[in-house]
Amino acid sequence: MNTKESEGFYKLSFLQRVGFGSGDFAQNLIFQTVMQYVSFFFGTIAGLPKGAVALLVFIPPVINIFMSMWLGTFVDKNNPKWGKYRSYLLFGGIPLMAFAVLCFYDGFHGSIVYYFTMYIVMCLLYTVVSLPYGALFASLTRDVGEMDKLTSVRMVLANLGGLTIAFGVPTMVAYFSPTNTIKGEGDAQAWFYTMCILAVLGVFLLIFCFSQSKERVIEKTEKAAKIKASDMWNELVQNKPLRIVALFIFTAFAMMSIYNAAGAYYTTYFLGKEELTGWFQGVGFLPAFIFLPFIPAIKKAIGKKQMFIGFLVVAIVGMALLYIVSTFEVLRLTWLIMVAQFIKSTGIIVATGYMWALVPEVISYGEWKTGKRMPGTINAVIGIVFQLGMAIGLFFPNMLLELVGFDKTDVTSLALQGILWLVAVIPALILFVLIFIMSKYELTDEKVDMINKEIEERNSK
Repeated sequence: MNTKESEGFYKLSFLQRVGFGSGDFAQNLIFQTVMQYVSFFFGTIAGLPKGAVALLVFIPPVINIFMSMWLGTFVDKNNPKWGKYRSYLLFGGIPLMAFAVLCFYDGFHGSIVYYFTMYIVMCLLYTVVSLPYGALFASLTRDVGEMDKLTSVRMVLANLGGLTIAFGVPTMVAYFSPTNTIKGEGDAQAWFYTMCILAVLGVFLLIFCFSQSKERVIEKTEKAAKIKASDMWNELVQNKPLRIVALFIFTAFAMMSIYNAAGAYYTTYFLGKEELTGWFQGVGFLPAFIFLPFIPAIKKAIGKKQMFIGFLVVAIVGMALLYIVSTFEVLRLTWLIMVAQFIKSTGIIVATGYMWALVPEVISYGEWKTGKRMPGTINAVIGIVFQLGMAIGLFFPNMLLELVGFDKTDVTSLALQGILWLVAVIPALILFVLIFIMSKYELTDEKVDMINKEIEERNSK
C-alpha cells in the first residue's frame, strides 16, 4: 500500500469494479422486475383488481420506511464477522431471491393477502441488501476519479441486469408458455419458471460481489458506537447536498416507475404488438453500454451539473418524439418508436446512473460537517426516498388505469390515451422538475476533493 492509498484514496482494480458492480446486476434482477412487470403480473396473471394492485405496490414500501430508519443505524453501529457492509449481500440476498420467486407464484390466485405478504417481505429484504450495499460503495475509496470509474462500471452492469429483465423476462415467459404468450392466465407457471432462473443467477452474482468487495474507508469502532437513530434527522438538517440528492432520487424513481410500469401495457394494448414488449423495454437499456463508459470524460469536458441537465433535456426530447409518433398513426412505425425510446433512455440512463456517484459525496460532506461518517444512516435516507418514489410511481399508473376504465378484454380509446400519457407525457413533465432540482446542487469535484483531504488530515492527527 503506497502513501497515497494510506490516506484513503485507494485505487481499484478492474476485477474489483466488476465484482462490486455485479451486486447492482443482481439487485436489478429484482428491482427491474418489480419496476417493469410486477404490476402487469398482479393485474393480468394473478387476477387482482387494478385498485388492489395500486395499494399493493404502494403500502409495503411505506411500511419499509421504518425498517430503513432502524437498519441504517444498526449497520453503522455494528461490525458483522464477514464485513461491516458486505455481510448483508449473503444474509439478505439469498432470502431476497427466494421471496422474489414467491411473488410470482400463482398457487393462491386472486389472494390479496398472499401477494401482499410476499411483496412486503421482498421489499424488506431488498432494503436489507441495498442499504448496506450503498454504504459499501462509499467504503471502497475516497478518490473521486476512482468513484467515477466505479460508477461507470457498476451502472453498465446495473443496466445489463435491467436489459436481462426487459428483454429476457417476456422472452423466457413466452418460451415456457404453452401458448407462447405473456398475458394469459395459463402463463402463470411460465412466470414462475422464469423467476426461478433469475433468482439462481442473482445468488451467484451476490456471492461474486461479496468476494471482490473490500471495505477500507469505514468509521472507527469507538466513533461508530456513538451513532444514534436521531442522527438521521440531524444529518438532514445540516446536510443540504443530501437533501438535494434525496429529492432528486425520489423524483427520478417516481418518474422511472411510472413509465416502466406502463411499458408492457403500451406495447401489448396501445400498439397491439405483444411481441414487441421485450424489444421496447430492452432498447431502453442499450444506451447504458454506449454512453456510461464515457461518463468520466463527459463530466470532465462539460462539468457535473451541466452533464445532468444536458442529458435530462435529451430525455425530454425523446419523450416528446415518442408521444408524436404514437399519436399519429402514419408515424406509428416500429423503427421510429424504437428510436424515440433510445433517445429518451439515453438521457435518463446517464442522469439517473450517475446520481449514485453523488451519494459518497454527501456522505463525505456530512462527515466533514459533523465529524461522524454514517454511510448506513445516509443510505437509509436514500433508501426511504427511492422506495417512496417507486411506491408512488407504481401506485399512480394503476390508479390512472382504474380511472380511465382499463379492461384487458375491451380497451377503450380513453384507456389507450391514459397508457400513452403514462409512457410519455407525465414522465416528461417530471423531467423538468428534475432539471430544477439538479440546478441547486453545489458540490463540485474540486470541493469534494478538498473535503476528503481535510477529513483525512483531521483523522491522521
